[in-house]
Amino acid sequence: MNPLKRLASQTAIYGVSSVLGRFLNYLLVPLLTYSFAPQSYGVVAEFYAYMGFLAVVLTFGLETGYFRFRNSDAWAPERVYGTVVQTLLVGNLLFLLGALLASEPLAALLRHPEHPEYIWWCAAILTTDALGAAAFARLRAEERAARFAAIKLLEIGANIGLTVFFVGLCRPAFEQDPNSFLGALWDPAIGIGYVFIANLIASLIKLGLLAPQLRDGLGGFQGTLFRSLIRYSAPMVVIGLAGIVNEMLDRAALKYLLPYDDATNLAQLGIYSACYKLSILMALFIQAFRYAGEPFFFAYARERDARAVYALVLNWFVICCVLIFLVVSLFLELFGLFVGPEYRAGLDVVPILLIAGMLLGVYVNLSIWYKLTDRTLLGAGVSLIGAAITVVLLWWWVPIHGYVGAAWAHLVCYASMVVLSYLLGRRYYPVPYEIGRVLGYLALGIGLYLLAQWLTTKANGSSLTVGGAALVGFIAVVAATDGRRLLRRSVRG
Repeated sequence: MNPLKRLASQTAIYGVSSVLGRFLNYLLVPLLTYSFAPQSYGVVAEFYAYMGFLAVVLTFGLETGYFRFRNSDAWAPERVYGTVVQTLLVGNLLFLLGALLASEPLAALLRHPEHPEYIWWCAAILTTDALGAAAFARLRAEERAARFAAIKLLEIGANIGLTVFFVGLCRPAFEQDPNSFLGALWDPAIGIGYVFIANLIASLIKLGLLAPQLRDGLGGFQGTLFRSLIRYSAPMVVIGLAGIVNEMLDRAALKYLLPYDDATNLAQLGIYSACYKLSILMALFIQAFRYAGEPFFFAYARERDARAVYALVLNWFVICCVLIFLVVSLFLELFGLFVGPEYRAGLDVVPILLIAGMLLGVYVNLSIWYKLTDRTLLGAGVSLIGAAITVVLLWWWVPIHGYVGAAWAHLVCYASMVVLSYLLGRRYYPVPYEIGRVLGYLALGIGLYLLAQWLTTKANGSSLTVGGAALVGFIAVVAATDGRRLLRRSVRG
C-alpha cells in the first residue's frame, strides 16, 4: 500500500478511538460545568494536571524505546516486549504502594487534607494506565489498530457511562430522596470525586481487556536489553516531562500563581480548564497522528523516498490543523454553549490555545530528526528549553494577566520549540520541508480568522455567515494553489 495511504488509514482508525472517543468524553464537560461550580471543577483540572506529569514518569519512556528496539536486528520483538512489561509492572506497583502509604501527607501538601482518597484513586488510575500503555504499544507496532480502537472506545464509553450515572442520575436522586436506591449511591462528601471513581473503574475494565497482551509480556526479561532500553528511553522521560510542563503546568500552577485566595484561584482554574477543553479537537487530531505517525516514521525510515514523504506529510498535517483552527475559532459562540454560563468568560483564550496546539503538531512532525538518529539527548534539550520558557512566562505573566497569560505562554513556548527543532533537524536529518507553503497555510488561517473577527465586530456581520464564508475561502484557496499537486504526489505509488 502507498505509505501515505497506509499512514492516513492508520491515523483514521486511531482517530476513531482518540478523536471520536475523547470527543464523546468531551461531551461530559456540559454535564460537569452545569452541575458543579468552577471551584469544584478546578479540583478535577488540578489533579489531572498532576497525573499528566506522573503518567510520563511511570511509563519510563519505554513506549518509544519499544518501537526503537523492536525494529532493530539485535533483539527479538518478544524479548523486547517482555522486558518492557516487567519493568513497568515492578515500577508501578512500587509507586502505588508508596502513594497509598503517603496519601495523607500528600493531600495536606496539596491543600486538600480532607480528601486523601483522591490520592489513592489517582495513583490507581496511573498504575493501570501505565501497564496498559505497554499493551497498547504492542498493538500499535503490530498495526492492530482495530483492536486498539475497540478497547479505547470501550474504556471511554465506560468512563462516560459511569460519570453520567453518578453525576447525572445518582446526584439528582439524592437531592430528591436521599433514601432512594440511586440516592443512596451518592455521597455529597465525595462530590466531584466521583469523576475519579468513574475513571478508575473504566481503567480497570481496560486492563482486563488487555490481559492477553499483558500475559504475553510476563516472560523473557533480559538484563542487558533492560539497560539498553533505559539508556535510550530515559531522555524520552525528560522530553515527556518537559512536554507536560509545556502542556499542563499552567493548570497545576494557576492555583499558586494567581493573586487571589485559594477558592477564587480554583474557580479561575476551573474556567480556564473548561475553555481549554474547547481546543480539544486540535489536541485529539495531534494525538491520533502521533499514534499512527511514530511507528510509521520508524518503519519507513529505510525507504529511499522517506524524507520526501515526511515533507509531504507535514504539508497535509498543517492543512488539517488550520482547518480545525478555523472550524472552532470561527464558530466559537456555538462551541461555547458546551460549557456552563459561569465558564464563558474565558472563551477569548481558545483561539490562542488552538494556534499553540497547531504549533505543537508541527513540532511533533519536525522531531523525527532526533528519534531516527538516536539523538534523544538533543531532543530533550529542545524540550527543556521549551519548559524553561513556559516556567518563566507563567511566573511572569499569570500574576499580571491571569489565565490569558498562561495561554500566551503556551504559544510562545511551542513557537520557540518549532524553530529550534527545525534548525537542528536541518543539521542532523535534513528533510526538504516546504517552509514557505507551511508558513503560508498558517498565515492564511490566522488572517482569515482576524478578518472574520473584524467583519463581525466592526461591520456588524453575522458571525455564522462570515465564519462559513471564511472557512469556504480557506478550502478554496488550498484547492486552487496546492490541492492537485498534493493529491498527485500522495497517490503516486
